[in-house]
Parts: sequence; structure tokens; C-alpha cells
Amino acid sequence: MMTRRLSIFDKIALTILLLLVPVLLLYGYSNRISTGVVEEQMRSSNLSKLVFFMDQMDQVMENLSMFPVILSDDPHIRDFMSPASVETESGLLMAQSRVTEKLSLQSVSSPWSNDLTFVYPEKNLVLSSNIYLNGSEVSSPNRKLQTAWAFEQDNSRGYPVGTFVRETVVPAAATSMAQADAVFQVRFPAQNISDMLDVYKKENRGDPFMYRPDLVPVRNSTNAGQASEDVIKELGSRETLHPNGQLNMKIDGHTYLVSYVKSRQLSWYLVDYVPVERIVAPIIQTRNWFYGSMMLLILLGLLASVLLYRNVQIPLKNMITGVKRMKDGDLSWRIGYKANNEFDDLIRHHNEMAEQMERLIEDVYTEKLRSREATLKQLQSQINPHFLYNSLFFIINSAMLDDRDSVIAMSENLAELYRYTTRVDQQLSTVGAEIEFVRHYLNIHTLRMGRLTFDIDVPDSMLEQPLPRLTLQPIVENAIVHGIEGRIGGGRIVITGRQEEGDNLIEVADNGEGMSVDALLRLESLLNEKMTDEIGCGTWNVHQRLRGRFGEGSGLRFRHGEDEGLAVTVVWKKQEDGALNRCDNRVEGESEWPSS
Repeated sequence: MMTRRLSIFDKIALTILLLLVPVLLLYGYSNRISTGVVEEQMRSSNLSKLVFFMDQMDQVMENLSMFPVILSDDPHIRDFMSPASVETESGLLMAQSRVTEKLSLQSVSSPWSNDLTFVYPEKNLVLSSNIYLNGSEVSSPNRKLQTAWAFEQDNSRGYPVGTFVRETVVPAAATSMAQADAVFQVRFPAQNISDMLDVYKKENRGDPFMYRPDLVPVRNSTNAGQASEDVIKELGSRETLHPNGQLNMKIDGHTYLVSYVKSRQLSWYLVDYVPVERIVAPIIQTRNWFYGSMMLLILLGLLASVLLYRNVQIPLKNMITGVKRMKDGDLSWRIGYKANNEFDDLIRHHNEMAEQMERLIEDVYTEKLRSREATLKQLQSQINPHFLYNSLFFIINSAMLDDRDSVIAMSENLAELYRYTTRVDQQLSTVGAEIEFVRHYLNIHTLRMGRLTFDIDVPDSMLEQPLPRLTLQPIVENAIVHGIEGRIGGGRIVITGRQEEGDNLIEVADNGEGMSVDALLRLESLLNEKMTDEIGCGTWNVHQRLRGRFGEGSGLRFRHGEDEGLAVTVVWKKQEDGALNRCDNRVEGESEWPSS
């Protein structure tokens, strides 16, 4: 009898079976052992997530509880509380306005909505970031002070809102409003906690709520009412609860895993419950799917082993070779294998991609690097720190000389200047915004130098034309530093705008020292080269940004002034489709400067 010789295919199939069968047996044994361990780990994980989430909420509430302490040490509020702080009615109103502004600014610094209130019993005065707050209720002399977080119903807005309140008292030993010199109160609505419970529920698929035996629970917005009531009843029947823990409960024939953690700040419990079946079900389902998949894989493996090498392995090997060659930088190499299946499309697309990358990588990648470098140079060329120092020293000196008008003028211009420079969310601005920014910048230099004059004449038709932020300021700064500061006597800067055919032009001219013809030609040639120390980064950056955004023909042009000095012209393409859709330059939440 002639024995059948096993083919290579038979050997591969037999090897697959010998590998899979032990895997099935080993998995069945390990699954029984690991199921209990995994279940315990998942229970521990649920409690850990709850503890971490409670710590997050406690941290926010701890920060809120520090707000009254910070306000009690604020110098403006301490001055307001001093006996001789305010002598006139107008002075009192201004002092109250400053305190209210302090309260509002401190309030918005928290991610939770909250109200800060300052009560000054001596003057029967209540100041709050909440305009609806009833002063008579807060300042009632017989009211007990809440030195720890307390829950109450807030009716200041005309309807009851569950609110947590905490107060800091001066002196600290006072227990009622009648004994207090000053009270600093912080309160936040329970809706903040409800919103965070919604986030936790979305990520963990439980049904969390905040619980305290003697108060109404704070729930998430989509709570399962009856189930949570049963959990609350079970928790209330227990004499004591540990700071954190877990317990199993039967509700409507289902076993629930209830996890709870006590808040350090509120002394409330954060409770979450989830069906135990939901924890164990994925493990059982995974086991069943594994067994079924293994049987199917055995059958498919036999078929796949026949086709794998001829139809997949060779094309894949060629693809890997092509990717490695591309990784090494050789984009000229092409795959020449013909697979007669779907790999043909992949190989063809790979070859086309390599060809396009070879053609475009130099232009696209170089342009991207150039754009990033230009952005970096833009940030580096922004307002010189010495400019800020000098401006602040000017304010100090003016204040010492009781020159109130100069202090106000410098502060207003400096505030508007830095409000504009710190708006990094939009790199494209308008001519009008840039001109207004330069006007503030020149006003500051005029106040400081005392011998600088300027004139700005830009037609209204140009004001809404788009222009990259901080385009004009480096040009004006160069005119002051290199043209006017070293000049004996006064200096003058003239900024004019006009439109010619399809171009916008803004010229910045000064009557400073100017430049020689050779130096001017050299400067123009350096603008289109790589930036060096020979040319200022601000000038080079402005030119490159204009060319990169508006194309050829845009950039900087230089010429000698009419009589003396230097004239720099900013040129860019006119936009026919209207103005830039931009936000209000004022940052949301900033208050306007008071008039002088």
C-alpha cells in the first residue's frame, strides 16, 4: 500500500490546526480564571473613576471657596473699608464700581457659574456680581453666617434655584451678620454639578447623582427616576456610610453595583449605579464570539493559506519595498509588479502618489516651512519689551507728578495696543484695525518723546480691506527707532493710503536720517533672500507674509522722502469680494475704559 505524501499545503493546514486547538483549550481554562479577576478590576475601575471625578469637582469647589479669602485681602476692598477711604459721594460711587468690577472679574475666572457678594454692614452696603441679588436678605443682621458650604434655595432671580453658599467673615470669630465687620460670600447653582454629572454619565454610561440624607438630591439631566429613588432609599436605610465604597442591590429583579464617594468640600455623596449584568455581559459575549470566530477562522485559514502567498504576499512585499524606498527619500522608484487583482489599483495609486509627491514636495513642503518660519518671525518681531517698560515708567513718573491726564492717556493707548496684539485667534485683520492700532502706538511715542508728530490719511474705501495683523507696526517702529529718535529737534511721520488699479498702497514716510542709495538698493535685494542679521526680522517678515498671502507684486517698496528721510510703501492686492468677516476687536468680558 502506497502512503500519501503530505503536500506543503497539507503541512500548513495541519500546522494551523495544531496551533489553534491548544489555543482554544488554553483560552477556555484561562477565561474561567480571568473572568473573576476582570470583574473585580472593572468594579475597582468604576470606583476609581468615581473618586477621580469627585476629586475634580472638589478641586473646583475648593478654588471657589478661596475666592472670598482672596477678595478679603484685596487692597481696593481694604481701602474701601478703611474709615477715611472715601470723602465724597462721587468718590464712593467710583469705589463701589471698582469693588463690583473686582467681584465680577474674580467670578468669571472659574469654569463654574458663580456669584460673589461683598457685604459691608457698617454702611449697610451690599455689592455683588449678581445684579438680581436681594441685599436685604443677604445683610439681615440676625442671619447666621455660612462658614462652610451650605445648600439653600436662591430666589434672587424670581424663582427658586438650588444653590451652594459659603462665606468668609471679618472678624473670623463672628457667627452672625450683626457681629461681622465685612462678609465675603460665594455661591454657585447646583446646575454646575448637574452639568458635570451629565459629562460623567456620557463617558461612563451610569446614572450618577449627588446625595445627602436630609436634602433633595442633585441629579443629572437624564436620570432614571424610579431606579435612583430605590438606590436613595437603600442608602438612607443604612446607619453609616464610609467615605467611599460599593454595594450590590436588587432592583426590579436586576442586581446593581452601587458605588459612592463622599465629597470633602460638601459632605455630600457622589453615587453611581450600574447593572452588574452590564459589567459581566461583555466578558461572556466576548468569550462566545471568540469560540465562534476561532472555528470560522480555522475554515477560512485553510482557504486563505492557498491564496495568501500568490495574491497577497507578493504584492504586499512589493508595496513594502516601495514604501521603504519612499521613506528613504527615493521618490523616483516605481512598483512594476502586475497582480491581476485589487492590488493593481493600490500599486497604480502608489506610483501616482510617488510621482505627485516628487513633483510637489519641494514647493509644498518648502512653502510650509517658510510659512511656519514667517509666523515665528512675526511673533518674534512683535512689540519690544523695552517699549512696555518705558511706557510703564512714563505712567509711574506722570503719577508722581500728579499728571492725571497723561496717566489716563498713556494707560488707554497702552491697553488698546496690547488688547490688539494679544488677539491671536485671527491672523488676518483689516486696514482700519491696523491703522487704529498704529494710531495708539504713535500716541504712546508722542507722549513719551514729546517731539514726535504724525498724520494719517487713509480713505474710507480701504478701511475694510483685509491685511495681516501687525503689518504696519514694524514699519512705523523702524521709522521711529532708525529715523527719528536720533534726530535733533522734532520728527514727523506721515501715513497715507491709496488704491491704484488692483492694488492697495499704504506709505509710511518719516523725516529722519534716511538711507544712502546703495543701502536702499541693498535692502530691497535682501527682502527676497533668506533672513540674515543684515536686515531686521520685522521688515523681512512683513514682506514675506504679504507675498505669501497675496502673491507676486505684493510686499514692501522703498524710496527716499520728498525732502529727507525714508518712505516705505506696503503694497498688496485689492480684494474685490468685500471686507474681511472679522470679530469685534474687543475681547468678550473686557470693560470699556472710563472717559477722562
